[in-house]
Amino acid sequence: MKTVLYKSSFWISLGVGVVFLSAVVQDAVASSDAAAVARGAALYADNCAACHGTNLEGQANWEEPEADGTLRAPPHDVSGHTWHHPDRLLFGYIKDGGKKALKEMGVDDVKSGMPAFGDVLADRDIQDILAFIKSNWPEQSIDYQKRMTAQDDVK
Repeated sequence: MKTVLYKSSFWISLGVGVVFLSAVVQDAVASSDAAAVARGAALYADNCAACHGTNLEGQANWEEPEADGTLRAPPHDVSGHTWHHPDRLLFGYIKDGGKKALKEMGVDDVKSGMPAFGDVLADRDIQDILAFIKSNWPEQSIDYQKRMTAQDDVK
């Protein structure tokens, strides 16, 4: 009976330890996500807000090109189309700029005003900016964008 009691105590202690460790890991992940969003907010303010707006609202009349055909900066809130695109495309658009990103997609008849930030921002910075942008979307948009990313990852 003593052996069974010790074994039971061991498994209960192990189970409690696993639950505790799992909670600590989840808190750490949540904290790192919050930290990424905070870093992304600061980076967005410094590098993106001048064109895309301090509240992610984009330029006025963003759906209409400039007189020379250049696209205006779209909003990154739910009123725009950022959440329609997979992570790979969003990351590449920021890192390589609109011209290269569009060319890689086979789009020749659109003139993007988006500059490349690959020489200014580290990959982690770009990921943090995207985390900040996504943190402002409603759950439905987040879920849709995750599906787009998952479908893109399969290709």
